[in-house]
Amino acid sequence: MKVYEVGGAVRDRLLGRPASDRDWVVVGATPQQMLDAGYRPVGRDFPVFLHPETGEEYALARTERKSAPGYHGFQFHAAPDVTLEQDLARRDLTLNAIARAPDGTLVDPFGGQRDLQAGVLRHVSDAFSEDPVRLLRLARLAARFHDFSIAPETLALLGQMVAGGEVDHLVAERVWQELSRGLMEDVPPRMFAVLRGCGALARLLPEVDRLWGVPQRAEHHPEIDTGVHLMLVLRQCALLAAPLTVRWACLVHDLGKGTTPREQWPRHVGHEGRSAKLAALVAERLRVPTDCRALADVVAREHGHVHRSGELGAAALVRLLERCDALRRPARFADVLLACECDARGRAGRENDPYPARDRLTQVLAWAASVDTAAAAQAATQQGSKGPQIGEAVHTARVAAVAAGLAA
Repeated sequence: MKVYEVGGAVRDRLLGRPASDRDWVVVGATPQQMLDAGYRPVGRDFPVFLHPETGEEYALARTERKSAPGYHGFQFHAAPDVTLEQDLARRDLTLNAIARAPDGTLVDPFGGQRDLQAGVLRHVSDAFSEDPVRLLRLARLAARFHDFSIAPETLALLGQMVAGGEVDHLVAERVWQELSRGLMEDVPPRMFAVLRGCGALARLLPEVDRLWGVPQRAEHHPEIDTGVHLMLVLRQCALLAAPLTVRWACLVHDLGKGTTPREQWPRHVGHEGRSAKLAALVAERLRVPTDCRALADVVAREHGHVHRSGELGAAALVRLLERCDALRRPARFADVLLACECDARGRAGRENDPYPARDRLTQVLAWAASVDTAAAAQAATQQGSKGPQIGEAVHTARVAAVAAGLAA
């Protein structure tokens, strides 16, 4: 029985990057031998075991055969006679098909080190096309290794996978898993460039794909094209170290512009409401987590008002806070403002512009939150107010507090 470290940890060490999760492949062993050694079995499709002390995954060397569409459609064969090279041959990219022996010796039958040095993402074999998740993973890695090129033959294979319908068999959970991880990479626009280039974006996120070619008013958007603007916004998300909730909200904040009738271009009246509805549909389809959905809804509906908040008076500002539920959820409101800053700075030539709305609305929220709501409600009750009238009295007190702050 021989054990080798494989996959991303080996790759990242060769690149001088920190290696977190480690994966191991075991050659020459049976499931019973693993159990006898104290390993705990996990999974149903093929023999994977958890180390009794470290909890890391150890998989028996295996081969696989395509038996049905989609990423579930495989039959696996794991046996002591499966070689390390056979196991590595089923992996996705050459830079992930490098193994390290216990003595540090590298086993690299497919030229992974060569491609690492050249900065190339290249598939190991045509078996890559049998698993549609690999297309998503490649797009995600392209966002991480954004200075790597994609081999021409690999790009051609991606297009063939889309044309052959493999992408249509992806399940929502896997799409969200790879998409969310790609959004958190250093250059998330690269992921969308890869998906769009091979036609996969139109299949997976048609609401996003249709934004390219839709013009906007040049005085507000020097980049003009809505899809280009979206990629600039996502770049700002990475530069400002935004969390996933903010990055998702930014991705879907302008979806409504893709449904504006052509005769109304470049104006997009009412796109905010349409964006919120489309964002909700996409989130339902991909089973997006609740926190991402909630923030996306607020950002889609209110980003225009946040941008123009410097023009608003005290009453309108308090109504904005209330629509955003800012007084009950100040942390989420801070994320709303961050998403809006990414949107404002995601415009050609305006990447370094200040965004005063963020600081101003943070201060406005502090003024409104300083109101003693219990005292305001008690005073209203003593004057005979009931039900909604008490809520209106609290609202009025907050408007007064904001007005006093603005006047100071």
